[in-house]
Amino acid sequence: MRLGALAGVVGFLAFVELTSGILQGYYTPMLTDIARHLGVHDADVNWLEGTQLMLSALVVPAFAKLGDMFGHKRMLLWSTALTAAASLALPFTDSFAVFLVAWALQGFYVVWLPLEIAIIWSRSRGREGSSLLTARAAGILVAFLELGAILGALLGGRLIDLLPLQVVLLVPAAFVVACFFVVAFGVRETDLRPGGRLDLAGLVLVSLALIAFTGGLSLLRLNGPADPAAWIVTALGLALVVPFVLVELRQPDPLIDVRMFRSPALAPVFITAGLFGVSVLGAQAPLSTFARTDPEVYGYGLGTSGFTTSLIIGLYLVAMIAGALLFPKIARWTTPRITLIGAAGLVGVGYLLFLPLHESYAQVTANMMIAGVGSGALVAALPAAAASAAPAAQTGVATGLTNSVKTVGGAVASAAFGIALMHGATGAAAEGTAGSLAGYFTVWAICGVTALVAAALLCFVPKNAFTDGASARLPAAL
Repeated sequence: MRLGALAGVVGFLAFVELTSGILQGYYTPMLTDIARHLGVHDADVNWLEGTQLMLSALVVPAFAKLGDMFGHKRMLLWSTALTAAASLALPFTDSFAVFLVAWALQGFYVVWLPLEIAIIWSRSRGREGSSLLTARAAGILVAFLELGAILGALLGGRLIDLLPLQVVLLVPAAFVVACFFVVAFGVRETDLRPGGRLDLAGLVLVSLALIAFTGGLSLLRLNGPADPAAWIVTALGLALVVPFVLVELRQPDPLIDVRMFRSPALAPVFITAGLFGVSVLGAQAPLSTFARTDPEVYGYGLGTSGFTTSLIIGLYLVAMIAGALLFPKIARWTTPRITLIGAAGLVGVGYLLFLPLHESYAQVTANMMIAGVGSGALVAALPAAAASAAPAAQTGVATGLTNSVKTVGGAVASAAFGIALMHGATGAAAEGTAGSLAGYFTVWAICGVTALVAAALLCFVPKNAFTDGASARLPAAL
C-alpha cells in the first residue's frame, strides 16, 4: 500500500524520528564515561534514565491532549524547542544534580512519535485501508528512528574514544536544533481540533503520584529495603492513583480518559506498552554497563570499548528496523493481533536467553537481535494500534497513552534495576563502580518475563482489533 499524498509529511517527520533515534542511541556507549565524569557509580546511570522517563510519562499525556486541542504540529514544535534547550545544557556542567535536571528535560522528545502518528492518522482518516496505511507510515518512522539510533550509537561510540566528553555532548544538540526548523517549515498543522481545556487537576494528581512513587524508589535505592519511610512514600504514590481516577471519571474533558482502559481493544495495548517499556527503555543502561565491565577485574562482563559497545547496540537497532518494517507485511498476512503476540514473544525469548548465554560478545549480540526484531515491531505497532481503536477526537490522547504507559514502565524498571545492580554486589564489584552479576540476572529475568506476560495478555484482544472499522465495532469506553 503506497503512501501517496502522505509521502511528503512522512519524509519530514522521518527526519524528526532520525533525530529522536540519535538522541536515544548516541549516549548509550558513553554512559560509563558520563558516570566517571560526574563522579557517580554505574548503577546511578539508571537514575538519569529513570528521571527522564518519569518526566516523559508526565509530559506525554499533557502534550498529546494539547495536540488534540490546539494542534499536533504546534505541540511538536514546542517539545522540540524544549529538547534543544536541554540538550545544549548537558555539555556545560559536571554537577550530577544539574546534569540530571537537563537530562530529564531532554525527555520531551518522547512526545514526538505519538504526535506524528496523530498527524498521519488525521491525514489518512477516511481513506481506504487507513489503518494499514498508518501502520506502514509508523513502520517507516520507526525505521528512521532506529536508523538514527544506529548512527547515534556508532558516532557516539567512536567520538567518545577520540574527543573530550564535553565536545562529544554538543553533537546531538546540533541535530535537535536542525529538527526544530524542519518541523517549523516542513510540517502542516492538522485540521481536526475539537478544542477543550487542559485538565490541571488531573495533571497535578498524576504528577504527585508519579513523583511520590519514584521518590520512594529513590529512597529504597539510597537506604535499602529495610527503610520503612521508603515503602510508605512508594505506597503513597500508588494510593494517589485512586483519587486521580475518581477525578478523571468526573471530568467532562479529562487529561487521561481512564475509560479507555476498559476498552477490550485498547486496555491490553496499554498494558502491553507498560510491560514492553520495562525492556525497551529500562534495560538500555544495564546493557551498556554490562558490556563495558572488565571481566578480568570483576569476573563478568565483556570489557568492550565505547565503539565496540556501540556495534552491539547498532546490530540490535538493525533488528528493530527489520521488525518495524516487517510488522505491516506480516499483519496483512495474518492479523495485527497475532503479529503483536509474536513480537512480544520474541522480546521475552531474547532477554531470557541472557540467563544461560551472556559470556561472549556473539551471545550477547544474538540475544539482543532476537529481542530487537520483536521490539521494533512493537514500537511501530502499539501507537498505530491505539490510533485505529480510539475515538476520532482522541487519537492524540490514545497514541500518547501508549508512550506514557511505556515510559512509566521504563522509569519504574530503571529505578528497580538501579537497586538490583547496586545491591548484591560482592568482591571487586562491591568495592568498585560496576553493578553486581546477580543484579544483571535480575534485569534479564524481569525483561523476559514481562514481555511474555504481555504476549499472553494480547491473546485476549478481540480477533478483529486494529483493522479498518474495528473502532466502530468496538466500544472505546464501556
